[in-house]
Amino acid sequence: MNKIELQLPRLQKQPFERRALKSIILSSITVFCAVIACVPLFSVLVMLLYRGGKRLSFALFTNLPPGAFDPPGVGGFGNAIFGTFFMVGIAGIISIPFGLLAATYLAGLGPYNKASHIARFCAKTMTGLPSIIAGVFAYAVVVLTLGHYSAWAGGVALSLLMIPIVMLTAEEAIKMVPNPMREAAYGMGCTQAQSMTKVILPAALPGIITGVVLAVARAAGETAPLLFTALYAEQIWFQPNGPMSSLAVLIYNWSSSSYPNQLELSWAASLVLVVLVFVLNILSRIIGGRTKR
Repeated sequence: MNKIELQLPRLQKQPFERRALKSIILSSITVFCAVIACVPLFSVLVMLLYRGGKRLSFALFTNLPPGAFDPPGVGGFGNAIFGTFFMVGIAGIISIPFGLLAATYLAGLGPYNKASHIARFCAKTMTGLPSIIAGVFAYAVVVLTLGHYSAWAGGVALSLLMIPIVMLTAEEAIKMVPNPMREAAYGMGCTQAQSMTKVILPAALPGIITGVVLAVARAAGETAPLLFTALYAEQIWFQPNGPMSSLAVLIYNWSSSSYPNQLELSWAASLVLVVLVFVLNILSRIIGGRTKR
């Protein structure tokens, strides 16, 4: 009995085949466009490292800003760093509980009712809202009510930007908790509130922390809301009931200064702010990676 030999098609990739050639061309165009898109980012980073790195020193983090006629090498922006952390801290105290409670309701208690759909739509709309709108709202509600600019008003404005990020990220983290864990909690006799607080939220905690870190990173780099609320106080370390400095507003004020010392310090402050936001984003990636595993 003769063996029948089957002629199987060659499965090796032919570089000059029509579809393969088309794939190579499109992939090359994509890589080229990605490299071109990264050029402005890396050019800014190189410029920040070159111009801002020259002024980095410990004194920058402990001294008050210099006067207009002080020579180069004098002064710092320690009050602006403190003011940034203080106002972002206020925003976190306001936004994290509200965002987490809203996410708990959206993901676990009433995920499909009309109120949830409206809240979810409003949160997604707020994530794309210009930050200056949050500043105008906080100005109308807090600044005009108190009669003066303050760090509290700045914290309220930043919290409006943080709430939707915390809320939507925490909702997705809660939804990612496996159903068998929920069913096991109910099978052991837990109420809905007990299963949420003792099983679901602890399991979703890394994802929730990721959302909080991303929200903090966005709030730390905002300028427009603070121009309407906290304004700027150059020679004051701590004044929560009055104007308070922040890194973003300091950079905004000094970037167009005609005094060399202030201009150099604005580059150094920009580098510090970029590094701060970069570290927070890397931290959120690390926590998010652990959540997926």
